[in-house]
Amino acid sequence: MSPGSSTENYPAFAHIGLRENPGKNLNQVTCPDRDSNPGHLVSRSDALTVTPQVFASKENSDLLEASKAIGLEVNPEKTKYMIMSRDQNIVRNGNIKIGDLSFEEVEKFKYLGATVTNINDTREEIKRRINMGNACYYSVEKLLSSSLLSKKLKVRIYKTVILPVVLYGCETWTLTLREEHRLRVFENKVLRKIFGAKRDEVTGEWRKLHNAELHALYSSPDIIRNIKSRRLRWAGHVARMGESRNAYRVLVGRPEGKRPLGRPRRKWEDNIKMDLREVGYDDRDWINLAQDRDRWRAYVRAAMNLRVP
Repeated sequence: MSPGSSTENYPAFAHIGLRENPGKNLNQVTCPDRDSNPGHLVSRSDALTVTPQVFASKENSDLLEASKAIGLEVNPEKTKYMIMSRDQNIVRNGNIKIGDLSFEEVEKFKYLGATVTNINDTREEIKRRINMGNACYYSVEKLLSSSLLSKKLKVRIYKTVILPVVLYGCETWTLTLREEHRLRVFENKVLRKIFGAKRDEVTGEWRKLHNAELHALYSSPDIIRNIKSRRLRWAGHVARMGESRNAYRVLVGRPEGKRPLGRPRRKWEDNIKMDLREVGYDDRDWINLAQDRDRWRAYVRAAMNLRVP
């Protein structure tokens, strides 16, 4: 964490509602413990996010004194903080006090409509999005099963009312095969309601449509192809950002220290590389490829038109 001219360079202070005092020059001071623990405070908007050693090894009053030193004051509207770590055996500090204010430790919080957890896992957010999509689906279920509406109009209702709710923020998701399966199951449920049942030619009984039959009737790109295309489009935007942008620094940055034992979790960048391999690009330097907008746009369109098994 380096000194700067605004609270953007002190994200943790801004995160708990600390505001800049114009009478102080932030260029003339540095945050305590800057050399021994650089960048130990991480920014979030709705809660304070810190690494374990901040409040375990330093007195809470140090943070208050540091905020006064750079001319910041506490906003009482911020009342929660979160420790982000994959190690679930770390010491939890519970509520902390800074001056007369108390901050509650939480395991997750909502930021810009998306759920952020203390282990940085997107499964919770994907599950919540599917639940919200189900709620939206049941609110229009009568329309989707009505014989007065055409199937074309029902598909339009799905694509404009239900699908955007499920795919909100999907550009940042890290998907595994399990999550992809859950999303396909949700979409197939909605499509079966739209296209109805089918009479079996042999037995004459009504039955549910098979997945292959649904894909033949639903000519639009399925939910997984939508996610892949949106994710690639967003990856191209981030790759073309300058080094001054936080999103680009997070993309190309490499954390210090050793990773935990066991199989590494799938990373967001791993999904990007897998999506590119599916459309015929097998080079590792995809960030350099993204600088060519026309070529990258072609890969984005190719990902949308893929037939996912």
